[in-house]
Amino acid sequence: MVVIEFPYGDAAGARHATAEFLARHCPWADLDAVVLVVSELVANAIRHTGGWWRLCVRAVQGRLVVEIADASPRPPEPRAPDLSGGGGLGWHMVERLANRLEVVDRQPEGKTVRATWLRPVLPVGG
Repeated sequence: MVVIEFPYGDAAGARHATAEFLARHCPWADLDAVVLVVSELVANAIRHTGGWWRLCVRAVQGRLVVEIADASPRPPEPRAPDLSGGGGLGWHMVERLANRLEVVDRQPEGKTVRATWLRPVLPVGG
C-alpha cells in the first residue's frame, strides 16, 4: 500500500509512488491511465479544496484501488469542458479511465473519491 499525505507530498510524488506500486504489485494495470487518474484527483483536491488531502493506493483481491481523501464534503461536479483552457476535462477523463468511480465516506469534514480497476481475466489456455 502507498499512502501520501499533504503537506508531505505533491502531485509529482503521488504519480511517482503510484508508478512504483504498480510495477511491483499490479503490472497488469494500465500505467498511463492509472497515473493520469492519480494526477487528476490530486490536482483537483489541491485546486478545489485548498487544504488537506491523502492518497492511498492498494491492491485488494484482483482489484487496484486508488483513493483520494480531501477536506471538502462537496462531491466532484462535472463541468462542461472549456476547450479554450478553462478546464472541465479532468473529471470526465477520470470517469472514462477507471473501471469504477465513486464518492465514499462523505462526512462534514471531507470526502473520499475511489477509483477502481479490475484485474483482467485471462482466457482459459491463453
